[in-house]
Amino acid sequence: MGAFTPWRGAKEVSGVAFVVAQEVPTSSSMAVPHGPAGVGQARHRMRDQLRGRGMPDAVVDDAVLILSELLSNACRHGRPLGRAEIGDGDVRAAWEVDGAGRLTVEVTDGGGPTRPVPATPSVTARGGRGLNIITSLAQDWGVRDSSSGEVTVWVIVTEGHRHEDFSTRVAVPELDFADTFDPVDDLS
Repeated sequence: MGAFTPWRGAKEVSGVAFVVAQEVPTSSSMAVPHGPAGVGQARHRMRDQLRGRGMPDAVVDDAVLILSELLSNACRHGRPLGRAEIGDGDVRAAWEVDGAGRLTVEVTDGGGPTRPVPATPSVTARGGRGLNIITSLAQDWGVRDSSSGEVTVWVIVTEGHRHEDFSTRVAVPELDFADTFDPVDDLS
């Protein structure tokens, strides 16, 4: 992947068409309302920008899922940011593509009573799998705390890390049914 993927537009001046190249941003940051309302807008913006950047579809799909999980967790477990320059009641979503093509996705909230850690939900639990999904999709992830109490969860997504089958990407405890059943004798 090159340093950037240009977006090309055409402009006509006095009957002559000129091709204008504009660099697609390699990073973006946006305030997202603390709640489900802004998650779709953030996903849409990320998808458009990453596709415009020429990122592989597998990376874009994983990054959009990761962004959704991070924003959902920030709204469920974290407090909104309260700084005027971001917007009262928001969380911050950001992503950046480095020169090597690695994508970093970050979501920052105002902190909360618990630390972001993968859970071990029961089979019937309605939630608790988000960070496990992120772990299976990401090259790496972590949590960064600021002195003002903000918490940023960051995730690095790369093309080579993704498996083709989603079920192989989600960590599931090994199941061994062999010992559960007695061998069946031949009745003939």
